Amino acid sequence: MKYDDVYVAGNGSRLPPALTVADAAALGQCRIEEVARTGFVSATVSDGEAAPEMAAHAARQALERSGLAPDDIELLLYANVYYQGHDMWPPASYVQRVALGNSCPAIEVRQMSNGGMASLELAATHLTAARGPSAVLTAAADRFCAPGIDRWFSDPGTVFGDGAAALVLSNQDGYARLVSLSTVSDPELEGMHRGTDPFGPAPFALRTPLDVKACQRGFLATASMSETVTRSAAGQREALQRALKDAGTELDAIDWFVLPHFGRRRFEANYAAPLGIDPDRTAWSWFRTVGHLGAGDQFAGLGHLVDTGAVRPGDRCLLMGIGAGFTWSSAVVDILRRPSWATNDN
Repeated sequence: MKYDDVYVAGNGSRLPPALTVADAAALGQCRIEEVARTGFVSATVSDGEAAPEMAAHAARQALERSGLAPDDIELLLYANVYYQGHDMWPPASYVQRVALGNSCPAIEVRQMSNGGMASLELAATHLTAARGPSAVLTAAADRFCAPGIDRWFSDPGTVFGDGAAALVLSNQDGYARLVSLSTVSDPELEGMHRGTDPFGPAPFALRTPLDVKACQRGFLATASMSETVTRSAAGQREALQRALKDAGTELDAIDWFVLPHFGRRRFEANYAAPLGIDPDRTAWSWFRTVGHLGAGDQFAGLGHLVDTGAVRPGDRCLLMGIGAGFTWSSAVVDILRRPSWATNDN
């Protein structure tokens, strides 16, 4: 879908200190030679700060930078993947209470690693339909820790990082504009993260820690690998083509690519090789020090490019996301001006 008046007014993040692969190996958490194949050199690791706490911090920063007041926010969308610290509890309401303190709807978005992009699309729809000035706060956060997840091995090829990122979107003004966004879904692939396990009575009752590879083996025991790869590539391609078409642009016109924080093999196979993307036009050199932030990769990646001054006015960015289920999203974002907090080093 094409958008005319959806702007990014502020961004924020909360990333805890990074633990290097070497230090993790010294602690007995991983083996250097196995993690080395992913290309990751470290991962951000929370020392007790829960995901909703990090989300509230990132949200407050994004709101402050936007110049808007809490009462200007008419919707809060909170995306996450993993356990949020309490059972049968609404983390979006916690983020709202701590970061905003207002009475707007606060909604949790559970679209796995594509949750940030899904909340971006929901926010854009809300702002487009609003009868007057409106703003939406979108946030994403996760803390990937034992006993449920082994950040180094639960999903071979990917290293999980802890952290939060947020965007404030407005239909009035901002330093960037959302030009288009498209999402494609293919539920025939949902079994890839379910496998052949029976439905369990409680979280991690069937297997601890999480083992994505085991689920994939179970799924592929009855599904065609070639068809699975074809369907996945087709979903990503369709989302990309729709977003580019709606924006009236071509892939060659994209200056920066904001991608999922995958390891080297997935990064090259899914993006660099098929799309001809130069890693220097991505945040690969940065996110290989952070890890996969669940639903927050795109918010954090865009924020990093903005904060460091890497993107300049006139640059066109392509945000791409993928989430188990499966869904694929692509969005075109134009940088209109350099915000006051961005560094001037670049």
